[in-house]
Amino acid sequence: RGCLPPFHVSVAMSTFTSLRSSARRAVVNASSRVAANRAARVGGVVPALAARSFSEKSSYEKDVTPMQGKVSQVNLYDGHYSDHMAAAQSKVRIHTYGEGGDLGQSSWMSVSELDGMIEKLNITSASKVLEVGSGAGGTSVYIAKKTGCTMNGVELNPHGVETGKKLAEMEGVKDTCSFQVIDASKPLPFADGTMDAVFCNDTMCHIPGRQQVLEDWKRVLKPGGKMVFTDAMVISGMVSSEDIATRSSIGLYFYPMLGENEKIIAKAGFKLVAAVDTTPEASEIAKRWHDSREMYKAELKEPEENFQGLQKFLYSVYSLLHNRQLSRIMYIAEK
Repeated sequence: RGCLPPFHVSVAMSTFTSLRSSARRAVVNASSRVAANRAARVGGVVPALAARSFSEKSSYEKDVTPMQGKVSQVNLYDGHYSDHMAAAQSKVRIHTYGEGGDLGQSSWMSVSELDGMIEKLNITSASKVLEVGSGAGGTSVYIAKKTGCTMNGVELNPHGVETGKKLAEMEGVKDTCSFQVIDASKPLPFADGTMDAVFCNDTMCHIPGRQQVLEDWKRVLKPGGKMVFTDAMVISGMVSSEDIATRSSIGLYFYPMLGENEKIIAKAGFKLVAAVDTTPEASEIAKRWHDSREMYKAELKEPEENFQGLQKFLYSVYSLLHNRQLSRIMYIAEK
């Protein structure tokens, strides 16, 4: 309880400060290692990107991207693409799409379905492929790695394009897999007859002027080239105004009647090869996505209002597909 001389007090305080700083650095380093180890355990093509931590301000609240000039009531794409690399998002996707099924997708497509589409499009290492609505880039990267082809991704959302470029570099395909911010409702910046295939997964539903869009796809395709697109908005039963409002809460949508897409494909000058009903699989994915987000809610750190809005949206997708009020159909056609 006696007093130390001033020199000893100074030494003691200096030693205490040094120890406290060392302890703080140790805690930070340990936390970084834990985050890195947790990120390394996630599956699919995105583990190297998964260590990114959340920013203090939610990605669902900043840099919001309008869809054809329309700002959505509930934000899915900005947050999903910006936080695509976070461990919590990867956990949700793995639970939704299964081990090895995480491509970073925000859609109703599984890896097995994608593999089937690659086969239907006859994609090889010599192919040049256009993906319309490339999202966060995971699908283009997967196709490029699997087949050795050249991928050209176009996407309206700049967050998706930024993430796609990073992913392509980290997965070693930046020289064969490129991404551009492009409004796919406008004529595409590619020369006539330069593409072997056009791929579009669950994006056509957002794009206005469907016949003109398909005519432009036909223009860029080589003779005999194929295109595939999926549409989860095909009206096949009774839907209410409330159903439409909830299903459209994340952006602009177009709802064709059953059989309408086949007519538009023919008018655009394509020969329909197949129309495959994938509704049951899409319904199951929507339900798992909903449930996995609930499971990892605390880790997702989304604004509560937006989280609940997305949960309502996802359950609506599940319910409408499960009850066959809407159907998801894959269309394959040839030039």
